[in-house]
Amino acid sequence: MSYGISYAGAESDYDSADAFILGIPYDRTSSFKAGAREAPFHIRRASYNFEEIHFEHGLDLPSLNIFDQGNCEDFFSPEDMMDEVGFFMAPAIRDGKFTVAIGGEHSVNIPIMRCFGDDVALLTIDAHLDSRDEYMGTVYSHACVTRRAAEHLGIDNVFALGVRSVSREELERDDVVHHITSFEIKEKGIEWAVRTALETVENERVYLSLDIDGIDPAFAPGTGTPEPFGLDPMDVKKAIGLIGERLAGFDVTEVCPPADPSGITSVLAARYINEALAVHARNII
Repeated sequence: MSYGISYAGAESDYDSADAFILGIPYDRTSSFKAGAREAPFHIRRASYNFEEIHFEHGLDLPSLNIFDQGNCEDFFSPEDMMDEVGFFMAPAIRDGKFTVAIGGEHSVNIPIMRCFGDDVALLTIDAHLDSRDEYMGTVYSHACVTRRAAEHLGIDNVFALGVRSVSREELERDDVVHHITSFEIKEKGIEWAVRTALETVENERVYLSLDIDGIDPAFAPGTGTPEPFGLDPMDVKKAIGLIGERLAGFDVTEVCPPADPSGITSVLAARYINEALAVHARNII
């Protein structure tokens, strides 16, 4: 493990913690802009930008006890990364902690889903469907996240929102991952999209994986594979709230600080972590 700055407010020890944070500085399968491995530090630093309370959730929002484990090592192979993520995440999930992962590229979600077993559904917010069988020589690429989840959870427990970049091979198959495009969300609204996803998946508990490129690059330019015509930042905030008490865990991935000199993408990512923590706190009263 490597240590550095802790997430703002993460002052608890492990045993008394309600929430568990793990940084995963991994980007070895990045296919356009590398640098997501630097995101855990920048997102943690950005977390000190905010007030301790979330006034829109109510001033009586209970404070979570949060433990920040620090970062995994920066491994080269995806297999090594996955082993280390499992080493830290599996006990936290087993012990009933609300887990938050700070990527890193989106492939860090693969071992997390395996730690949860088969009793959750995966909802992603992502510009890409990420459902290839393999990409650039590995089945553990950031482009294979929903395919690996579908193998583990079942195709009817995986749903992607905000999609606007899909390969032919992902669509010309019998088991296409359920998805709603950003164009449909613009027309029908994020509330319709999230409710459709929640009604489609079979499992009650929902893990939300946010690839920051799901948001339009006008708002989140610091990402490895930006795609125009994305979601509005408020859409994602609303999505977290709509999942509500069904929210089982959260990760934010694909923030690329070298492509984000202003730091606004890291700030946005940190605010979404705070939002997920607030929604969880609101629903454990």
